[in-house]
Amino acid sequence: MNFIIENWYIILALAAVLGVAAWYVYRYFNLPSEAQLAKVREWLLWAVTEAEKELGGGTGKLKLRQVYDLFVTRFPWLARIVPFDLFSSMVDDALEDMREMLKTNQAVKAHVSGEGGGNE
Repeated sequence: MNFIIENWYIILALAAVLGVAAWYVYRYFNLPSEAQLAKVREWLLWAVTEAEKELGGGTGKLKLRQVYDLFVTRFPWLARIVPFDLFSSMVDDALEDMREMLKTNQAVKAHVSGEGGGNE
């Protein structure tokens, strides 16, 4: 008992270190699987396309904010564990995919530019 009283600060520090280590292990094992991330990437492609349609070009930060707000609403559990830097990188990848689709797919281009897309 005397040992605990004399070394309480060491025991407390050790408990804090173990607690932080346990938190990081917990977060590591709760990371989404590759299949889940693939679905999120597909959803991000849709979200950035819709943001492009609504906000147009030259509004990068606004589009990022809009897509992030949608992401937090759609995937609240994932928003807690995915750092914003990783999310931003995933959005950049989705934007590149969208730009490629705009070059090669006229239906997507018409949808984004609001040119009817066959509903006239």
